[in-house]
Amino acid sequence: MAKALLEIDRLRVEYSSSTGSVVAIPNFSMKVQAGEAYGLVGESGCGKTTLLMAILGHLGARGAVTRGSIRFEGDNLVNAPASVLRRVRGNGIGMVYQDPNSALNPSMTIGQQLCEVPMLHQGIRMAEAMEQAAEMLNNVNLPDPGKVMERFPHQLSGGQKQRVVIAMALLARPRLLLLDEPTTGLDVTVEAAVLDLVNDMRKKFGTSLIYITHNLGIVAKVCERVGVMYLGDMVEEALVNDLFASPHHPYTRRLMSCVPRLDGNKHTTSFLPIPGQPAPLKLRPEGCGFAPRCQGYAVGWCNHEVPVDQVTKSHSVRCVRWRETDVFETKTEEIAQPGTPGDRPVLDVQQLDKIYYLGGAMKAIGKNSRQLIANHNVNFSAKDGEIIAVVGESGSGKSTFARILTGLEAATKGRILVDGKDVASKTLSHRSKEEIAAIQMVFQNPDSTLNPSHRSGHAIERVLKKFGITKDRAETTKMVEELFSTVRLSPWLKDQLPGRLSGGQKQRVAIARAFAAEPHILVADEPVSALDVSVQAAIINLLLNIQKTQGTTIVFISHDLALVRHLADKVVVLYLGKIMEAGTVESLFSPPYHPYTEALLSAIPIPDPTAIQPRVRLAGEIPSPLNVPAGCRFATRCHRKVGTICDTTPPPDRHGDDGHIISCHIPIEELEKIKTGLNFAVVKSPALKKTAVSKMVAQKGAVKAKAASKSKPSARS
Repeated sequence: MAKALLEIDRLRVEYSSSTGSVVAIPNFSMKVQAGEAYGLVGESGCGKTTLLMAILGHLGARGAVTRGSIRFEGDNLVNAPASVLRRVRGNGIGMVYQDPNSALNPSMTIGQQLCEVPMLHQGIRMAEAMEQAAEMLNNVNLPDPGKVMERFPHQLSGGQKQRVVIAMALLARPRLLLLDEPTTGLDVTVEAAVLDLVNDMRKKFGTSLIYITHNLGIVAKVCERVGVMYLGDMVEEALVNDLFASPHHPYTRRLMSCVPRLDGNKHTTSFLPIPGQPAPLKLRPEGCGFAPRCQGYAVGWCNHEVPVDQVTKSHSVRCVRWRETDVFETKTEEIAQPGTPGDRPVLDVQQLDKIYYLGGAMKAIGKNSRQLIANHNVNFSAKDGEIIAVVGESGSGKSTFARILTGLEAATKGRILVDGKDVASKTLSHRSKEEIAAIQMVFQNPDSTLNPSHRSGHAIERVLKKFGITKDRAETTKMVEELFSTVRLSPWLKDQLPGRLSGGQKQRVAIARAFAAEPHILVADEPVSALDVSVQAAIINLLLNIQKTQGTTIVFISHDLALVRHLADKVVVLYLGKIMEAGTVESLFSPPYHPYTEALLSAIPIPDPTAIQPRVRLAGEIPSPLNVPAGCRFATRCHRKVGTICDTTPPPDRHGDDGHIISCHIPIEELEKIKTGLNFAVVKSPALKKTAVSKMVAQKGAVKAKAASKSKPSARS
């Protein structure tokens, strides 16, 4: 085998503190070949970003490599002089961060920041650097590079800024590019465009990649080899096809059983969240780090140092019981059971409009008034216990609708009937206590709900007192503990400050706070978009349990259609504030599709490297709501545009079976004939053909435990 571009050998990384040192990475080894795309997956806190910082020598004053080596093109970067590291950073190794704002200076134009790279690394003049920067912006598919270079970062969208950061990294012509969750938080269409860009740039420049993510669909799409990290250890490593076909480590299996798929729904599949939390670094378990969360833990085996076992030449696993597949079989009580919606109407949205008059309401009567149309003619309904998903890209009007529904904004026109009462024009100050309690919201960021200076249970106590649900302190304390138990949290956590809770725990507290008011409708605005896949699965199972046990109607706002497929009963697709398509989840994920829905579906990274997925690339950005197209709102980006009628005339609503509605000039009969190539019912990988995700932990073809010289250990009950 050719010499590796990057070789990490027995690396140990420690951080010092006033209470002693903490080992973040105890003994880590990996290799990346020239031109290879390597994926690193694992939950938050597993050491992925620490590893990248160690490679770049950016561990800070308290971090240090205390053992091992990091060799890039044969040179050891550990304790290398600053002059060597400066030469390697940029020219040798480039970095793309999760948040592009952390890499861009808000006070400098894009052109100034891009030009710094070739001027520093190549020693060229400004004019030549400007030419290179413009060429690279063109390579990353940013239209009109000249204008982009004149803008400041705040004048670009999130997807545009991420492309600029990739262009900045590639301008130095690095041989290795490190990508740390570069698409987290982006719309699915923007994410797909960035991933396509990464693949295109890799082919064009021959750059090697280390791609950090918790999204296994991205790994399947981008990477050739993958490593799974847990508490700083490499617990499994394989070619991407081998790992997806036959994962062996119990942690890998659980991660895969948390991934939403498009070939199943909540009635045929079940997420299997990983129980518990990763152990604190100061309390690292003896032996296998995953032992406290593993149902196959056995004393005498797993609490001693676990060696790496070779499954094949290219597939290794750090587990002493990986052959005993029966040990890791799913337990019946782990499978989430969804509820069934009732027949009683709870929510009815009728011809809802929301218009912002720029410069004040009086401008509306002026000749040159400017209107920002956030929602237009929105119509849909939901019954008790029904989960209705509202999906679309950023700027589609999803959150605006949520704010109107919850009383944070008033509608301009139309009605929202909640249990028969119209609340569309009422903000919170004009709603009764009963109307406020009936609709509660869970925000994307739980920190916006929880006061960092108060105990976690304090927010729930306030709700119980405000709405008169409990009468005295003892009853309040009991109800808080019951609500914590409902969201699967230990009651003692109510006395902890939010800063001591994980992201998933804080989101559960936020859900408990919403349910303290005993709402009829729960509005969940992107509640899991920033969470690990395992935590995301636990929250989704929690919502399904709430649907079943409480009968609460849930309005789930998201841009992740794979998650919507698993959770929802009905789906509403918004674009520029108007409904493009609506119907049951089954009708929406089966032809015919609205062209916009088709594009959204094709952009979802499928967690199966053998699946052939056609891509519908949307041209340009979503138009400004200040300048809404006169005809179909999607016309400026539509890949199935039929002519000038799309630009001049609003499309009619086409009605299909089971209440399915598509707003398009193309008749439903013609849309049914279109061969999109999207087929979510069939996947090619044998191990992923299971009808239930819950069964994926028992892979076909896995080696059964053999009677060997060692006796079979007993699993912990």
